[in-house]
Formats: sequence, structure tokens, C-alpha cells
Amino acid sequence: MHLFSAMFLLVMFAGMPSEALYPSPEEGWQIYSSAQDADGKCICTVVAPAQNMCNRDPRSRQLRQLMEKVQNISQSMEVLDLRTYRDLEYVKNTESLMKVVDGKLKVASENPRSLNPKGFQELKDKVAQLLPLLPVLDQYKNDAKMILRLREEVRNLSLVLMNIQEEMGAYDYEELRQRVLLLETRLHSCMQKLGCGKLTGVSNPITVRASGSRFGCWMTDTMIPSSDNRVWYVDGYFKGRRVLEYRTMNDFVKGQNFVQHSLQHPWAGTGHVVYNGSLYYNKYQSNIIVKYHFRSRSVLVQRSLSGAGYNNTFPYSWGGYSDIDLMADENGLWAVYTTISNAGNIVISRLEPQTLEVLQTWDTGYPKRSAGESFMICGTLYVTNSHLAGAKIYFAYYTNTSSYEYTDIPFHNQYSHISMMDYNPRERMLYTWNNGHQVLYHVTLFQVIKTSGD
Repeated sequence: MHLFSAMFLLVMFAGMPSEALYPSPEEGWQIYSSAQDADGKCICTVVAPAQNMCNRDPRSRQLRQLMEKVQNISQSMEVLDLRTYRDLEYVKNTESLMKVVDGKLKVASENPRSLNPKGFQELKDKVAQLLPLLPVLDQYKNDAKMILRLREEVRNLSLVLMNIQEEMGAYDYEELRQRVLLLETRLHSCMQKLGCGKLTGVSNPITVRASGSRFGCWMTDTMIPSSDNRVWYVDGYFKGRRVLEYRTMNDFVKGQNFVQHSLQHPWAGTGHVVYNGSLYYNKYQSNIIVKYHFRSRSVLVQRSLSGAGYNNTFPYSWGGYSDIDLMADENGLWAVYTTISNAGNIVISRLEPQTLEVLQTWDTGYPKRSAGESFMICGTLYVTNSHLAGAKIYFAYYTNTSSYEYTDIPFHNQYSHISMMDYNPRERMLYTWNNGHQVLYHVTLFQVIKTSGD
């Protein structure tokens, strides 16, 4: 494909979340997308490690510890060098004295008359006291040479570590953190400008936490700004009223810093979604959709989804009262369900978030009981053929053209029983509940971008 062609293909990777636990630190920086500017030049964007990751990166921590050790060694070497220098000077002075005494002793030995017996004995005693210093002198000389070598090695090591430190960008962690935050903001902005695309791939799973029962739902808000990192957690698939709200993803991983919401009406299934500060869910033993506002802790609106089956009339293949599945994508709020008049085939309805009024409906023709789970991306419903091991994304329905196709997009169902699978357009990731494990997937979207000259 020519660099200056009017149309080019864009492969777009999912954005990174703002917390440390995904991706894992060893994944590091990744290519996010590629595009062209007005002049036809290629533009590549990268995803930095998540916020605060540098502070927790084992390699960075080890580097800091090593630098501290080197610094301590250097200080110890200076003290040792000073002490050895003083001792060596003393030994050198003693060596000179010993040589003088030894010279006089030789003269006296050659001419005994020059020294009386008493003086001669005293001289011999002094020489006897000085003789043990000779091996000490040799040892000090060797130690001094070794210290010089060690000092040179430490100096070289310090220079190498400083170079590594500069290459890693670990010299000023606060400055790096601010740069990462700025980059994240720009990436999210760029991601929104790039718009939508067609799903072509799903990454390996990232297990965030193992908690709760076999069935459940967890999510972040699909619409609010990226600075809000709250996580909501709903364990179980029917009759429950308890929703946990964690302050951050990191708190969710640790199971700390959460508040509890007690819903006025119990839920059914696991197809809940948090959209712009409110929880949308299916009321137990009904086809009523409830909008619960977290800040006011109140139900803002509830509306019946006309004709929709409930109480395991038209669930996914795993059952669990999953008749009505609510979800959100770049185009808004959706309900996925089925009716008797549609013969159990999946129906998609786009909802008005404030009133829950149905704006438009599509009949996909795909039997809901044959689907493991489904999710919306850019107005397209993607359906898996099973909730068990070996599942793949098998079917796609495009609401913009009211058409469908069969797909073959594999993904690793690590824990072999998915009871919730939803796409978050803000983070461009798939949230799943897999047999008591909360798991994330990155997605790869393929898009055709037209230049202004097209």
C-alpha cells in the first residue's frame, strides 16, 4: 500500500487502564495504534505502563536498592581507605625506624667495642619488638593495592548503573509519573478521535482477581472520565441486592476501601452495566429494567422491556436468569434479549439512558440459547458460541447495516465457565466473570480511515 494513498488501513489496539494491575509490569510499553497525518506521514502511538507502575516495577526497585548498596560500599571504602592510609603511614615510619636500629645493630655487631653490653642488649630488644611488623607491612601493602582495585570497580559500576538509570527513565519518578499521566490523557483523547472499528482479535486473558461464586458481574463505568477508577462488583446471578463499590482497581484487587449499595429491587442474571454514574439492571422475576443512581442511592427510573422473556425463558446457554443483558459501547446503551414473537432469536434494542425508552430494535436471527455470551462494540453485537472451554466469537450483527456474518475469532477461556462478558468503550477492554475469576481481555479493532483527499 502506497504511503500517500487516499485510504489506508488502521489496526487499533485496546487502551490501557489507569491502574497498576493490568497489564502486568513485565508487559511494559506497547504499540497502541498507527495512522497518518495530513502529509501522509506515519504516526505511531504507544501505551505507557499504567499510572504509578514505575514505583512498583521490581526492576526499578532493585535498581534503586543496588544504587543504595553501591553508595554504602563507596562510603565504607572511603573510611577503609582513610584508615588504611593512616596505618600504612605508621608502618612506613616504623619501617624506617626499624632499618635505622637494624643498621646500628649491624655496626655494633661488627665492632662490639663501640657498644657496651647493656646498650647492646637494649638495642637487640628493640629490634626484636620491631621484627613482627614486617609481615604486617607486607599485608598493608597488599590491602592498599586491593582497595585501589575495588575503588576503580565501584566507580565503573556506578557509571554503568547511572547509565541504566537514565535509560530506564527512573532518575525522577515524580516527573515520569506526570509524563505518564499526560500521555494517558492524550491517548484517551486520541482513542476517541479514532472512532470505531471491527473486532479482529482478542488478547490472552489477564486475571485481575479470584473471588466470589461461580457466577457474577464486575465492571467500571463505561462513560465517565478516565480519572474515575471506581470498580463495581456484583456476586451471584439472582435475588441479590448487594453491590460493592471499590475506590480504585488496585483497591478491588486487594479487596479494600469499598462501600456497599443495597438495591431497593433484587436483580436477575449478570447482564448489569454501569453507565454515566448509574447501574442498569434487570429486576428479578420481571422484564423491568431499573436505573439505580449511585450518588443519590436511589432508583431514578424503571421501565418494562415490552415482550422480553425473563425467568430463564430465553437465557444464554449457561442459564442463570440471563434473559436480559444490558451493555454499553461507543454508541450508547443497549439491551440484548429475545421475545416469543422472535422465536427465541436475539433482539437488540438501543435505549434512551434517561427514560429507558426503546429507540430502535433489530432482530439478529441468532438463537439466544445457542449463545454463550455477547457484547457490543461500535454498534456491532458479537456473540460467542459457548460459555465453556473452546469458545470463540462466532457471530456478528451490524446494526448500522442491519446485516450479519459468521466469524471465527478465538479467545482463551482460561477457567472454562464464562457467565458475564462485557465491553468497556472507555478502556476498550472486555470484562469477564469466569468461574469465580475476574478477567480482562484487550481487543484489536480494524478500521478503514479516509483522508481528507478521499
